[in-house]
Amino acid sequence: MGCSRGLKAALLLGVALLIFTESVVGRFVVEKNSLKVMSPDSVKGNHDSAIGNFGIPQYGGSMAGAVVYPKDNQKGCDDFGISFKAKAGAMPNFVLLDRGECFFALKVWNAQNAGAAAVLVADYIDEALITMDSPEEKSRAEKYISNITIPSALIDKSFGEKLKEAINKGDMVNVNLDWREAVPHPDDRVEYELWTNSNDECGFKCDMLMEFVKDFKGAAQILEKSGYTQFTPHYITWYCPQAFTISKQCKSQCINHGRYCTPDPEQDFSTGYEGKDVVIENLRQLCVFRVANETKKPWIWWDYVTDFQIRCPMKEKKYNNECAEGVIKSLGLDLKKIKKCMGDPEADSDNQVLKEEQDAQVGKGSRGDVTILPTLVVNNRQYRGKLEKGAVLKALCAGFEETTEPSVCLSGDVETNECLDNNGGCWEDKSNNITACKDTFRGRVCECPVVNGVQFKGDGYSSCVASGPGRCKITNGGCWHDTKNGITFSACVDNDDGKCTCPPGFKGDGVKSCEDIDECSEKKACQCPECSCKNTWGSYECTCSRDLLYIRDHDTCISKRATEVRSAWTAVWVIFLGLAMATCGAYLVYRYRLRSYMDSEIRAIMAQYMPLDSQNEVVSHANEERA
Repeated sequence: MGCSRGLKAALLLGVALLIFTESVVGRFVVEKNSLKVMSPDSVKGNHDSAIGNFGIPQYGGSMAGAVVYPKDNQKGCDDFGISFKAKAGAMPNFVLLDRGECFFALKVWNAQNAGAAAVLVADYIDEALITMDSPEEKSRAEKYISNITIPSALIDKSFGEKLKEAINKGDMVNVNLDWREAVPHPDDRVEYELWTNSNDECGFKCDMLMEFVKDFKGAAQILEKSGYTQFTPHYITWYCPQAFTISKQCKSQCINHGRYCTPDPEQDFSTGYEGKDVVIENLRQLCVFRVANETKKPWIWWDYVTDFQIRCPMKEKKYNNECAEGVIKSLGLDLKKIKKCMGDPEADSDNQVLKEEQDAQVGKGSRGDVTILPTLVVNNRQYRGKLEKGAVLKALCAGFEETTEPSVCLSGDVETNECLDNNGGCWEDKSNNITACKDTFRGRVCECPVVNGVQFKGDGYSSCVASGPGRCKITNGGCWHDTKNGITFSACVDNDDGKCTCPPGFKGDGVKSCEDIDECSEKKACQCPECSCKNTWGSYECTCSRDLLYIRDHDTCISKRATEVRSAWTAVWVIFLGLAMATCGAYLVYRYRLRSYMDSEIRAIMAQYMPLDSQNEVVSHANEERA
């Protein structure tokens, strides 16, 4: 009843290898972080290191530490009897270990338990860097892989030997691990892919994947709905070699006559679900995404996948078409369109959807072949590390251009606000609560702000000055201003040139100071003989002796009585002129009406003796009689 474990493993491995060996352009790309040795001089410089595919790399950030190479247990396969935890005020310790004898993840787990802040694993052969992955076998490894929280990286053999030599000589080796450029960040939108699987019976990795999808669903949908991200799901399949398409193994694992295959969920070809059941559900989930994307709601994929996990698990024998279609209907998706997208799994022809997925598995650009399941790709760069909500969110946030990341990337759960400490060393106006410090995921930037539509200009570090229209409403445009006795003066002029000019009554540079001009002492006002001058802030007061009135525009004093008399005569003349104009108007109306009356009378009299141009000729009665 079925084949041996060795035969099954050989068949699966052979099928998987065929995909990639026939794709000459495909290749495996190692995702790297920058490792910079700060001291000693003998090792100083930049070096490549391959990010481990477990733990939590500090995407968007960096870590500095001192390298420690233990005298015993140098491969890290056993518990350490010493502590690597740094003392208060000292740099954290990065433990250097040798490759070999046990899983990479176990080495890192043991170092983490001993207090290490990060782990560097030195290769034991001269070869290109590889990605340290977690073990596939079901073992006690499952209990610790998910709990690894420190970052780790593989370094090449020659670099590792240089580090060991420096440490053995007694040198203090200080290094900096930098992930800030591990993810490209070209613009204000992040594009990411998740290479996943609908199989929920593959052990630890399937459990981890299912848990991640449930936890990340909310954040993914918010980012997608707001336009911050563009997400695309993918599913790995491979094909069965032509010579084996009629075999029991290929028939149970493949659809479309061996073109699209996945492993048997229970790795038992005789019982339970088969690989082709997984391929069909993978295809359905791809079509759910495509149909949802057509309705401009691609985020519904997350609802379908999480609901399917809950309602249709393999353990309860509900992993089938009927259960899947029930989930689709509950989400309001068009079932007919999804079925049409899926096509016929029994057809001896290509399925366009799955064919595109197989083509997409081959590496393009900066992304290598997808060979590890699950795999997350952010801005065409493969994510390495624990598939966990907080860690993945850090990687996505690292993919935004500085100052364009959403607020979730600046929350306390993801990173600390560097502007809170001494304002990040940037310019600030404490009185108006304005600052040039902007907190981004990769750190703070000093950039003059825009406040209420007004752009501040300057270097962002020592100065920022409001510029353009509206600037006087904000910090007085950086110009001098002062208030005394409830009166405020400002040297700001609301125009485009941005110059500060002291207001009338003041003199100075307009920026740092404007001093009151004493118009009285400088004899700029009240020069008439009867005038008495008193200087005020920004102006002056001038009074006249006796019963005189001061006229400011003419700088002179006149009698109040003369003013009153002149005002009275002015009123009389206004009344007189008004009456005269009314009389003239009445006379003109009378003349016009009289002339019109006379014209009409004359025309009536003349009409009795001769016809006018406007009258028709009078017909002669004599002529009528002759006719």
